[in-house]
Amino acid sequence: MDGLDLTGRVAVVTGGAGGIGRAICADLASLGAHVVVADLDADAASRTAKEVGGAALRVDLADPESIDAFVGTVGPVDILVHNAGVSIVEPFVQSDPAHWDLMWKVNLRAPMQLTRALLPRMAERGHGRLIFVSSDGARAGSGGEGAYAATKAGLFGLAKTLAREAARDGVTSNVVCPGPTDTPMVRQVAERHPDLLDKLAKQIPLRRIGRPSDIAGVIAFLCTDRAAYITGQTVSVSGGITMQ
Repeated sequence: MDGLDLTGRVAVVTGGAGGIGRAICADLASLGAHVVVADLDADAASRTAKEVGGAALRVDLADPESIDAFVGTVGPVDILVHNAGVSIVEPFVQSDPAHWDLMWKVNLRAPMQLTRALLPRMAERGHGRLIFVSSDGARAGSGGEGAYAATKAGLFGLAKTLAREAARDGVTSNVVCPGPTDTPMVRQVAERHPDLLDKLAKQIPLRRIGRPSDIAGVIAFLCTDRAAYITGQTVSVSGGITMQ
């Protein structure tokens, strides 16, 4: 099918060594992109990069200086997928402001800093794709995730503003919101709550939680020329648990 080839494109995926990130890297690479796996875990990033034939770069998204060093190393980028995120589950009135700061830095400030640094080169070349991975919890609220939801919700305003500002330069900007997804982090929680996955699945119209490949496929499509007329949009990948 024409318009689905990413050959020659350079794609950065933050949190690229995690469950969803790894699937995103694999899908982008399968379409021909050269994928840069950006992750705090250098060893895991290297393993993922080897799997997809890409490159690995360590970056600490909580550290602005680390982000600057990453930008200085990575070079021109065509596709920027802000997939990394930190979630600390705790009732809001009992939450630790230090946790707010960490989530703000990783979930919102880092995407702002990275985009500000890499977008101008996209605009110069007349092509670019910005993808912000938020959460259905940021759209609908999620118990115990007040600060997480707040920081991830900030991506909506950022992405839509960039969609307006960068459209004339051929750069699109969209948000993808995963619903409950089978990732190592969710599995760790499920070990403490054995019936969690079954309970989640029963709340979802499609009667299963998401797979990383479900999210990755949507993101890969949004990065192709077939999605060149889609910008400023928020797409839920949630099995129907969130509908508009």
